[in-house]
Amino acid sequence: MTAAKYRRILLKVSGEMLAGDQGYGIQPSILDGLAGEIADVVAMDVEVALVIGGGNIFRGIAASAKGMERASADYMGMLATVLNALALQNSLERRGVMTRVQSAIEMRQLAEGYIRRRAIRHLEKKRVVIFAGGTGNPYFSTDTAAALRAMEIGADVIMKGTKVDGVYEADPVTNPTAKRFDRLPFLSLINQNLKVMDSTAVTLCMDNNLPLIVFNLKQRGNLKRIMQGEALGTLVTAGSQ
Repeated sequence: MTAAKYRRILLKVSGEMLAGDQGYGIQPSILDGLAGEIADVVAMDVEVALVIGGGNIFRGIAASAKGMERASADYMGMLATVLNALALQNSLERRGVMTRVQSAIEMRQLAEGYIRRRAIRHLEKKRVVIFAGGTGNPYFSTDTAAALRAMEIGADVIMKGTKVDGVYEADPVTNPTAKRFDRLPFLSLINQNLKVMDSTAVTLCMDNNLPLIVFNLKQRGNLKRIMQGEALGTLVTAGSQ
């Protein structure tokens, strides 16, 4: 088997991705497809960690905009990420992929507490590690949690799975003529206000020279193809465009 391009990755998946066409909750076919994508990459001897959002169940920012206290709303959103993590763990282990959920919020009956060295040891043993509960703090997104955890575990790259095939200068759904970028510097995400990750996450990646690949996770096999060296999606780096 051809060696994978990356040894250790962190895959960031939005909660909305798990909702599929139904718009909320977890669509079983989407969950099973995601588990299959991850299992294919694990079979290539790639160490895989994940951060999953919770927007398919509860969005803290939306709730706070309607009058709920922001901190309380964000904690509720963190709990939603635990639900998604447990669902994905179950789907992966039904495929024979050993998986551990580590939560930034302690809940010993459901998940391990987050311990950096333990997470790395799980990865070294070829277990998939799902980081739940965000950073454990309000006012920080799961994008920021993904950047933070990726740096802590020494990931080679953050893979952000989306519904489109990269970063565009405008929303390709409303503007079909929008230009897609093959490669982009982090500063352009900030200066052009491209809604890929929040500014805190982008700054963390830029300051620590951690590359980001934005790609279409809905298309079956894309994650494996990137691991095999195909240039899919948009590569975002600290360098110049």
